[in-house]
Amino acid sequence: MDGGTARLLPDLDRKRAWLLTVEGAPQSYVDLDDPRCLEFEYAQRLGHLLDLAGPSGPLDVLHLGGGGLTLPRYVTATRPGSRQRVVEADEGLLDLVAELLPLPPASGIELLCGDARAVLDTEPAGSADVIVADVYGGARVPAGMTTVSCARAADRVLRPDGLWAANLADAAPFAFLGSQLATFGTVFRHLCVVAEPAVLRGRRFGNILLLAGQRELPLGALARRTAGDPFPARVVHGAELDGLAADAQPVRDGAAVPSPQPPEGAFSLGSLGPPDSPGAPG
Repeated sequence: MDGGTARLLPDLDRKRAWLLTVEGAPQSYVDLDDPRCLEFEYAQRLGHLLDLAGPSGPLDVLHLGGGGLTLPRYVTATRPGSRQRVVEADEGLLDLVAELLPLPPASGIELLCGDARAVLDTEPAGSADVIVADVYGGARVPAGMTTVSCARAADRVLRPDGLWAANLADAAPFAFLGSQLATFGTVFRHLCVVAEPAVLRGRRFGNILLLAGQRELPLGALARRTAGDPFPARVVHGAELDGLAADAQPVRDGAAVPSPQPPEGAFSLGSLGPPDSPGAPG
């Protein structure tokens, strides 16, 4: 693989389910018999958002970051007829997934090998209902995905009622998360974050979803769904969200840096099982 050594590990409890790892870190979980199965906690939360993104029916979704194509498969299963574009920088990973974890026939999923940030700039205006940004170089979000210009590009591609959903990772004192709230807050009217209480309380490093849109977000429904997950999460908005942003400044292109390096073991195979453990990025 261009981004490191990839392996597919079978799930002994499910006949055609696989864990995709890259450089030993869990990257995606795919059940070919049940694409609605979202094993990673952050993927479950993104699944809730996709369910709530609009009335039942097809969506146009742009996925920045592909991995095992877990979420595109989920959308195909839950919203038949959806049109989806998936951008993945690692051509070798795309080939592996296409060969060993094939997509269902007539899935409506288009795969594109390329740089997510560059592709975002070329997408047609008003072409997406949802953009899912799950872009990692190794275990870090690339600098180009963290800037005001990226937020503006996303806003251009989204329809007026469209939603941006980014899978980030950070820990207290949330300097990176604060910078992203300030950055996307310069472009989008409504923001919230979704994370496990342990992460929000500063107990550990973990996944944090940043959601943004020009219309009001489905906060109540999203909070009810995430609270009922096996590993419950909280939806943070309003004054509490302002507290997370603190005095952070928007990130401009010349000052952009990748997200923080996770501590060793934060996204390991062992993190999939115990409570208060993050799902893997990517």
